[in-house]
Amino acid sequence: MKIYTGRGDEGMTDLRDMSRVSKTSARIEAYGTVDEANTVVGMVRPSGHDDIDEKLSTIQNHLHIIQADFANPDTDDEDAPHLEAEHVDELEAWMDEFDEELEPLESFILPGGSEPGAHLHHARSVVRRAERRSVELATDEPVNGTAVAYLNRLSDALFVFARVVNQRDGVPEESPTY
Repeated sequence: MKIYTGRGDEGMTDLRDMSRVSKTSARIEAYGTVDEANTVVGMVRPSGHDDIDEKLSTIQNHLHIIQADFANPDTDDEDAPHLEAEHVDELEAWMDEFDEELEPLESFILPGGSEPGAHLHHARSVVRRAERRSVELATDEPVNGTAVAYLNRLSDALFVFARVVNQRDGVPEESPTY
């Protein structure tokens, strides 16, 4: 199977239903940014923490499902991949589990820390952008609202993961000065 087709040379691409859209469409921008987020999450692994890596692997699969979901303009397509509310619940459970390991936040913190911690902060910021792009898409076209909620919750989860990794790696959090 060839990777290249030449079909995109004129700035158009196919959606799941084989309709053609501009590569600058809100739908392509949304799932393209989710793809970027997935790539940044992949840069973290291996983080040096098996429990974090296991969760990141699951998250990468979920992000791939969101890409497929957003590539489908037919939100009622029952044969297409969809993210479900249980996936959002899973993120919340992970955050609750890790919160027990962390000191409560008393101020904003600067993103960074150990290499995996900094990559997790980077992933968090890209996921935030993916969320903004998906909200923009949802203003004009049908999208799976659960996927948008997942992105919102995922940025929070990645923030918590970054804090956990940095704490485990002995890297203190830094607060901004004003």
